[in-house]
Amino acid sequence: MDLIHALFLGTLQGLTEFLPVSSSGHLAIAQHFLPGFEQPGVLFDVLLHVGTMVAVVIYFRREVGNLLSSPFRSGEEARVHRRLLFLVIAGSVPTALLGLTFKDFFEGLFENIPVVSIMLLVTGTLLFLSERFRKGSRREGELTLHDALVVGTVQGCAIIPGISRSGSTIAALLIKGVDGETAARFSFLLALPAVFGAALLSLKDLEGIPAGEFSVYLAGTAVAMVSGLFSIHFLMAIIRKKRLFAFAIYCWLAGGLFFTLSI
Repeated sequence: MDLIHALFLGTLQGLTEFLPVSSSGHLAIAQHFLPGFEQPGVLFDVLLHVGTMVAVVIYFRREVGNLLSSPFRSGEEARVHRRLLFLVIAGSVPTALLGLTFKDFFEGLFENIPVVSIMLLVTGTLLFLSERFRKGSRREGELTLHDALVVGTVQGCAIIPGISRSGSTIAALLIKGVDGETAARFSFLLALPAVFGAALLSLKDLEGIPAGEFSVYLAGTAVAMVSGLFSIHFLMAIIRKKRLFAFAIYCWLAGGLFFTLSI
């Protein structure tokens, strides 16, 4: 893999990780159709996710700091943050169980473009339903254990390429009556343990990086972080304006196009 491919895929990952259009689906499709591209393996994709994880930590640094410090603080605000930290941990359990159980099976789907395309159609449908049945305005303090477990399960299913992690988790919370900005923040915070765990599991593959390509991998990761920051800012603005339906149309068009091309 050369530097141009790494920078392109890093930018694509950063932009699509937080926009509800499935970064894994776009990476799978791009890697399939890029001329002269050789699949570097799952490790590169994980490193790109690490770049976007850093973007989440930077953008939501105040929220992350409040969660991590909450066990050592007192007062009502700290209590709310401790409860939110518990919900993030609880929601991570079904994600981990699904990810570890079906990891190999789902990774095998990355080169199955028809399946990826169909999952993009599913993502579009989820976004449409979330806008159609969006209700309520519950905030962080009103999130429940049931919310966390449902969203954690949805996030675990989003390992399927073509299912947008951010899109599906935000859609689930919107349908359950959670405020849009709250849904987005909780979705991003819930992603951190999942990406961190995937990165730890991939450490053993670091020695498999071809000699001379480590800097290429790092460049892709850095670009994913920068484009991810832009993507988060853009999505938060879109959610405030309640315009997720535009992404539903995009997913339907992209899924239909690449399904047609793949067959």
